[in-house]
Amino acid sequence: MNFNDKGISTHPKYRKGRRKRSRWLRLGLYLILAGFLWIVYVLSQIGSVERSPAVVGSTNEPFDVGIVLGAAMWGDEPSPGLEERLLQSLEDYEEGKFRYFILSGGLDSVNNKYTEAEGMANYLETHGVPRDVMLLENNATSTYENLEFSQKIMVERGLTSALIITHTYHGNRALEMAEVLHYSNPKLSLTESKVLKPVTNVTREILAYTKWKLVQLGFAIGIK
Repeated sequence: MNFNDKGISTHPKYRKGRRKRSRWLRLGLYLILAGFLWIVYVLSQIGSVERSPAVVGSTNEPFDVGIVLGAAMWGDEPSPGLEERLLQSLEDYEEGKFRYFILSGGLDSVNNKYTEAEGMANYLETHGVPRDVMLLENNATSTYENLEFSQKIMVERGLTSALIITHTYHGNRALEMAEVLHYSNPKLSLTESKVLKPVTNVTREILAYTKWKLVQLGFAIGIK
């Protein structure tokens, strides 16, 4: 076997192996860089609604509906995170920002007594909201379904304008989905969470937003 003056083999098979390892190393570094840049991009998107007050907007006329996006139930009660969304919806309703609630969310577990929508309705009723202004959507299992199924309720009842109520971290993804579903000029009402763990929550949202963009890509190429 031949070696150069640095003691490195000059055999053709060895040189070929080094080039192959070098290519794999560069590919690995490119993938790591691409992953890092994607995370930075997603983080900028997650926070973008905070930096764009016009997205939240306001109007002199109340919206037809305030859509409260579901979250976990803790037994028969809304989880602390879901309660934050409900308190935001109560504030908006009391300020006259919308006429009807659409409470959207299916059954978390077969062991649960109530769907997310039913749990939210029970909570709002104990806070003085009459049942006849609540429209329940009891089947959604994702944010996209929250908005898709709520839109069907709106169409059935001739309702056109919607205020989407959720957390700040969740707002941009929800707004993008509403736009894909062709909501008419949807707006957001957002609350900043004081009970959810920031690192866990943001990590989950990075994954959820990435999944959404893949789904959106599927829509663009005709895959549903």
